[in-house]
Amino acid sequence: MSAKTNACRVLDKNHIAYSLHEYEWKEEELDAVTVAAKLGLFPSHIFKTLVLRGDKTGILMACIPGDKELDLKALANFSGNKKVEMVAVKEIQGLTGYIRGGVSPLGVKKAYPLYLDQSIEPLDPISISAGKRGQQIFLKGVDLIKVTQGTTGSFTK
Repeated sequence: MSAKTNACRVLDKNHIAYSLHEYEWKEEELDAVTVAAKLGLFPSHIFKTLVLRGDKTGILMACIPGDKELDLKALANFSGNKKVEMVAVKEIQGLTGYIRGGVSPLGVKKAYPLYLDQSIEPLDPISISAGKRGQQIFLKGVDLIKVTQGTTGSFTK
């Protein structure tokens, strides 16, 4: 097992139970459905973290199930923006400290507003990136909401 990531340290500091899972990854297999199959989870239990820019709020993040697509209009409305758009891949590391395929909602360089799909609440376990490719954290959905102080809502299609 490799060294703990910043995401793991956040959970440890907050006394949140989790487990760490590693899998073999390839550049072309970073999508949530492929990761879910490798980990033996339903794609709806893998939560991908997306980094966006709102026209009013600036940078924000969204955690959505692996089998859904983000509804940009719904998230814009929900987050108090007129529009939101995905940030360019080349900007992700500078903004979050993470690279594409390894963005975690935990341990981000700066505290950005986080919006979590409401389907996360009853799920146990859910899986999020541990902050590096090939490593996932399993934890309860309610624990992720609690530790991130994220806002839940409906903004997927």
